[in-house]
Amino acid sequence: MTKPDHILLLAGTFEARLLARALAEQFPAARVTASFAGVVADLPDLGVPTRVGGFGGPQGLEAYLRAEAVTVLIDATHPFAAQMSRNAAAAAAVAGTALLRLERPAWRPVEDDIWQTMASLEEAASVLPAEARVFLSVGRKDFGLFTHRSDLFGLARMIEPPSAELPDHWQLVLARPAQTADEEIALLERNRITHLVTKNSGGTRAHAKIEAARRLALPVLMVDRPALPEAETADTVEDILKRLRPLLTG
Repeated sequence: MTKPDHILLLAGTFEARLLARALAEQFPAARVTASFAGVVADLPDLGVPTRVGGFGGPQGLEAYLRAEAVTVLIDATHPFAAQMSRNAAAAAAVAGTALLRLERPAWRPVEDDIWQTMASLEEAASVLPAEARVFLSVGRKDFGLFTHRSDLFGLARMIEPPSAELPDHWQLVLARPAQTADEEIALLERNRITHLVTKNSGGTRAHAKIEAARRLALPVLMVDRPALPEAETADTVEDILKRLRPLLTG
């Protein structure tokens, strides 16, 4: 009797949640495992078996792919989780495992947007004008790149408290991104924000702040995505499912 197909889903995004449920529904004969890096403690229930924690670099992931007889590896990590995507590509190539990547489209500026494209968060920190009041939508590990600018006021929003203390004059908001531009406008106006710094994560769930900045005519320092290794890539859950079906034996 042949073993069932095994799909390893590298999760961490909203799209990965949708994909996990779709995999379980559309491929009931397959074994699906979702993997989280474990950066955030409050993890969603994806409805499939889940593992938490790193693999130990590309060699550790390769060993897992072989030991667990993974048929297809799906990289649905955050667009800025570049190291994990590099590890996935390297491990899949050596193990001979099929690799698919779910990569949501990047945001694009439209009329009335005031964007300045940044190569890195470090560059964004260096070009902010003196005394700027900045909404930093960058992730809790990256706030330290801005704290040396003692002239800045930082509005920091994150799901869980940061590991290091923020400057006393900064404002910390523990919450998930607002889902409407009106909510974001209220937050920006209340804190007299003059600039937005954000990574180009793409997707719809964090786009409200972009629309809010547009409506308030605020400059946005938009950090470009890192370069990722080549992989067969889809930008929707539906497209991934179509590309996955020919790769499965069941």
